[in-house]
Amino acid sequence: MRRVPPADPVTSVAVLADDLTSAGDGAAPFRGTGHRAQVLLPGLGAHVAARDGVVAVDLGSRLLDEPTAVALTWRAAGAFAGADLLIKTVDSTLRGHVAAEIRAAHSGSGRQAVVVAPAFPAEGRTTVHGIQHVQGVPVHETAFAHDPAHPVRTSDLARLLPEAELLEPERFGKLPELIEAGGVFVCSAATDADLGLLVSSVPRPDDVLWVGSPGLAAALAAHHSRDPAVPAVELPASHRPLVVVGSAHPATRRQLDRLRRRGDVGTADAGDDPAAAAEVLRRSTAPVLAVHTPDARRTASDALTGDVATVVRALTEDGLVDGLVLTGGETAVAALEALGVAGVDLVDEPEPGVARGVLLGRPRIPVLIKAGGFGDDGTLERLCRLLTEGGPVS
Repeated sequence: MRRVPPADPVTSVAVLADDLTSAGDGAAPFRGTGHRAQVLLPGLGAHVAARDGVVAVDLGSRLLDEPTAVALTWRAAGAFAGADLLIKTVDSTLRGHVAAEIRAAHSGSGRQAVVVAPAFPAEGRTTVHGIQHVQGVPVHETAFAHDPAHPVRTSDLARLLPEAELLEPERFGKLPELIEAGGVFVCSAATDADLGLLVSSVPRPDDVLWVGSPGLAAALAAHHSRDPAVPAVELPASHRPLVVVGSAHPATRRQLDRLRRRGDVGTADAGDDPAAAAEVLRRSTAPVLAVHTPDARRTASDALTGDVATVVRALTEDGLVDGLVLTGGETAVAALEALGVAGVDLVDEPEPGVARGVLLGRPRIPVLIKAGGFGDDGTLERLCRLLTEGGPVS
């Protein structure tokens, strides 16, 4: 095999995501290994290009029709083609226009090869012989099969990407010569060690379009740590956080139920009357507030997320809350757009799949963003504590 010289140190990283939580998940691990990182809201990616640090762009493509998503992804991949690392995130449960966006990003980027590894072992999402699993169950047999916007119909990556070659971990050592020849490679991974082996097997990461979820992002960040690192950030403590729940996923609803059982949390259902919900929370004396979409209407709805965002804006502008926990990608985007901010200046990843930072704009308050399907029943409680603790974060 021809010896390939090592790549130069990675200083610029671009993350192309189909929703806001994926953008945060893809960028946050790099902040923990010394890179500066920002997440930008939909539409802003057209105004920036590859640069020092990590730029994660939420393309907002998961909720678009496939032709529009493809065109948007192709343009973004071309704009960021010069990044040392170019990452196209995909949902670890294979929701969204997965295959179409991978092909568009490959074409737009002009990269020699595509390495696809959607496993996220820390959250029980594994790829075994090309089949995507959640807690050992093929993903199309889980609750993600009933996702209101993008129900998962297959767990088989070979069906999604028939042009790809499937690689098990014992064949990762062949990647240098395979990448040199070009192609698409779906890589199985059941552990973080598998993902680490995958990343370390590629000597020139700028030859590759990397496709994966937070597991792959963490492996890439660990392998390409930056020295000297970006200095620690003093994160302001929140005196009164607001938890915002728009996700319909059962995991988040269990987290919300546990939060509502506490005596020190004031909650309101945004329902069809956000003004009334905001007034309920204004009158609350609880140290933690929470607003959520209705329990009985767990389907995707722009109107529902808009109602929740209206409450977020009202309470923030009134100065009644000074920290946010945002759950669900569409809900997070709606809330941040309602506040008129450009995105999030990332600080770290306190838990797998959770991004922590401060708003890019005013008010410059701390924020935590979590995907709907992530975490155990106590996750929202822990995230509230993280907001109220504040302090230095490396």
